[in-house]
Amino acid sequence: MVITHQQALDLLYSKMQNVNLRRHCLSVEAAMGALADFQMLKQVQHDINTETWSIVGLLHDGDYEQTKEDMANHSVFMAKWVRELGETDEVLLHGIESHGASHRGVEPTNLMEWCLFCCDELTGLIVATALVQPEKKLSAVTVEKVLDKFKSKNFAAGAKREDIIKCEEKLNLKLPEFIDIVLKGMQSVANKIGL
Repeated sequence: MVITHQQALDLLYSKMQNVNLRRHCLSVEAAMGALADFQMLKQVQHDINTETWSIVGLLHDGDYEQTKEDMANHSVFMAKWVRELGETDEVLLHGIESHGASHRGVEPTNLMEWCLFCCDELTGLIVATALVQPEKKLSAVTVEKVLDKFKSKNFAAGAKREDIIKCEEKLNLKLPEFIDIVLKGMQSVANKIGL
């Protein structure tokens, strides 16, 4: 079985009440979908399932409100809840669990997991960049503006630049190209994320 998008969304909303955290999850979902589509176009990997990548992005932080004081279990709870819905796709389940693996001393193991690792922090930087624009809209954000903010270490200091820049080593994507893909994905859901 592969969990449907609606089931994933319902699960997320049942476990996460904070609107900004929900918007973050929707942002990462869009970024992961865009990255999956890009990787398929580049024929980097032939067995990419955009729906799986998107759902992993959507659910990656879904247990944060329950695990924020116990980060060793972050993403483990969400994978458990997805299994309880009958999910058996180990790629999807491991993808969700991989998000919290760094808290357990484990690195991502495949392309999807590295995309999640790198784009998670980038979505936060892009949102912060949008919020300092006069319009406070993603439509006002460009790759150049995000790159400028990336270089300013004091801006959105919580966005781990060292995770984002791994896109060059682990995804074989130069930073501007990576930002472009993620930004376009997020712009496609700007209404859903209030930007």
